[in-house]
Amino acid sequence: MRNFLVLALIMTATNAMAWGPIGHRVVGKVAELHMDSATKAKVAEILGTETLASVANWADFIKSNPDWRKANPWHYVSIPDGKNYKAIEKNKDGDVVWAINHFSAVLKDKKATKEQKAEAIKFLVHFVGDIHQPLHVGHAHDRGGNSVKVEWFHSESNLHEVWDEKLLDMQKLSYTEMVEFINHPTKDEVIAWQKDGMDTWIKESMDLRTQVYDIDKNKEKYKKYGEYLYNYNNIQALNKRMLQAGVRLAALLRENLK
Repeated sequence: MRNFLVLALIMTATNAMAWGPIGHRVVGKVAELHMDSATKAKVAEILGTETLASVANWADFIKSNPDWRKANPWHYVSIPDGKNYKAIEKNKDGDVVWAINHFSAVLKDKKATKEQKAEAIKFLVHFVGDIHQPLHVGHAHDRGGNSVKVEWFHSESNLHEVWDEKLLDMQKLSYTEMVEFINHPTKDEVIAWQKDGMDTWIKESMDLRTQVYDIDKNKEKYKKYGEYLYNYNNIQALNKRMLQAGVRLAALLRENLK
């Protein structure tokens, strides 16, 4: 009986790992589909048998390694309403904007080793996804929505977790099915999105925060069937952010691997 319980716990943990990171795998796969052949070849040369989708969650997995604790602040940036990135005091330990710039420079560096470039790609595929998630460009006072308690299908959760995992879990799609569902941008959208710089990515995430926090600000509205209403009001925005992240990641890799 004890062995059965241990096995059940292991299976539960494994399943959690399989579904939790789906959004980052979507971003990685979308990027693969929007890369030109030259960039695909360079990425394959660096990553070997791995793909952008398969390494998309490496930056989260290494959080359990004490040697990588320094990377924890690189997943997000906190910007108050009415401010922009240039106007805020920067975290001396880095943030997601710093990290994207830093690892882009590593890819451009002709002296960087293959191992250093592989590490840079693994970070970039993850951090480009992070910066497109509105609560990774969040408020410091509530830790990017982590302190905002939300009841989700009779279980306690928080707003950040809802956007990282719960909304995607509701769709009941694998990451490849999700990619097939959302990967239909127009040519004009691809051109426009790939021209946008990080200031635009940040502003887009910040502009979504009012919509994201509605479940906390207007609790009465979400008392009955709240999860379904919140999904209805937000899933299109979430899907678009994953799509934009993947399309832009493809361009970022192209530019930095020239």
